[in-house]
Amino acid sequence: MTRELPKTLAGAPRAFFGRRAGKRLHGGQQALVDGALPDLEIALGEGRFDPRSLFPQAKRIVIEIGYGGGEHLARKAAEEPETGFIGCEVFTGGIGKMVQTIVERELSNVRLFTDDALKLLVALPDASIDGLYLLYPDPWPKTRHHKRRFVSPVTLTEIARVLKPGAAFCFASDIEDYANWTLAHVLRAPGLAFTPGRPGQWHEPYPGWQPTRYEQKARREGRMKSFYFTFTRL
Repeated sequence: MTRELPKTLAGAPRAFFGRRAGKRLHGGQQALVDGALPDLEIALGEGRFDPRSLFPQAKRIVIEIGYGGGEHLARKAAEEPETGFIGCEVFTGGIGKMVQTIVERELSNVRLFTDDALKLLVALPDASIDGLYLLYPDPWPKTRHHKRRFVSPVTLTEIARVLKPGAAFCFASDIEDYANWTLAHVLRAPGLAFTPGRPGQWHEPYPGWQPTRYEQKARREGRMKSFYFTFTRL
């Protein structure tokens, strides 16, 4: 049976992003994308989409939403070859860089979803994912754009549904307003818990963390404090 889409995706869906295209890919990169992306890209059909079909031998399956340039996704995939990674990104520049990295590093445990990540979440079976990252998402700082923020009651409901009990949802941002927004929404969301070991622990990077280019940009622009939240599926 096909799962009914949330109201935000039925009819006229609202996207969590603005434009898809940035700078045009150079010729070599475009050719690489044209040749490699069809084998890497996830295409949803009717009904549920079983992520195990992508990684039959994987011990774990993890999603990263909005991987940007792909630094974190590529590093984790190289460090954890027995984990299957699904990267969600809509911007052509990021997709091009990630495809190039996958090919050059021969990362066989990464697949890409190039549409609105909520569509993928809705299609996944219950308790089918072992972890999820949302790192430095677009904060959409203007109030009229807050509806584009990825963290919302709808997305959190789907995230909680697809995560296995005990699995982690990791959210990082250098924007305090978005961090507060996320924490407030999670605390109201059924199925997710926030239980830091001590006050201020959320300012400490995740174990083995390496700054993404977005975090490096934040530091250059004077935003010296980040939030590294870990929420647990109950």
